[in-house]
Amino acid sequence: MREIVLDTETTGLSAAKGDRLVEIGCVELVNHIPTGKTFHKYCNPERDMPEGAFKVHGLSEEFLADKPLFKTVAQEFLDFIKDSVLIIHNAPFDMGFLQAELEWSKFGRIENDVIDTVLLARTKHPGARVNLDALCRHYGIDLSRRALHGALLDSEILAEVYLELIGGRQVAFSLAQETTDQTELEVSMRPVKARTKPLIQRMNEKQRQNHKDFVADKTAAPIWQKYWPKPGR
Repeated sequence: MREIVLDTETTGLSAAKGDRLVEIGCVELVNHIPTGKTFHKYCNPERDMPEGAFKVHGLSEEFLADKPLFKTVAQEFLDFIKDSVLIIHNAPFDMGFLQAELEWSKFGRIENDVIDTVLLARTKHPGARVNLDALCRHYGIDLSRRALHGALLDSEILAEVYLELIGGRQVAFSLAQETTDQTELEVSMRPVKARTKPLIQRMNEKQRQNHKDFVADKTAAPIWQKYWPKPGR
């Protein structure tokens, strides 16, 4: 099962009011285990950066000025997520911007299934704070690297939170073990091919007789003779 943990950064809170997407970060999970494959792009929003948004993610107009427009990276983004389930914290926000950017760029809407980890967290921890920082503190996930919001970094952190929300780190371990066991089973069940040529005899008749004499001298009835094929069988 392939899932994509996804996060975005924007110029503000509403695509309908002219805010734009400025960063996308994605992390690939297979059977709930990070594969190391990621997708990360900064995008030129073709507008100013409000001070409030800059304080959140630290992406300035100057930094984004030479970055590609969303429409030039949209196909690469779609190729990365494919039809995988998307894991997003507060999904309506990120999906709203992604759908708007795709429509503005003349691409079709995303039809992927989405898991909103905010709803997942509210179900598991009713009444508790469920922002990403609070969940990280609850599960003991290191936040020291997160001075500012960043789409790829937040996706990596959310992947850890998501794993805890669905059952803890032992889920990934058991799935990894299950995958290994299945692979070993498949290998053990492969049919053994018959040799096309017999093995070369490395002992001559005299050496074989010397071995028999040696064994007879040490013990009158070696145990393996119970299992040794009888002559003529």
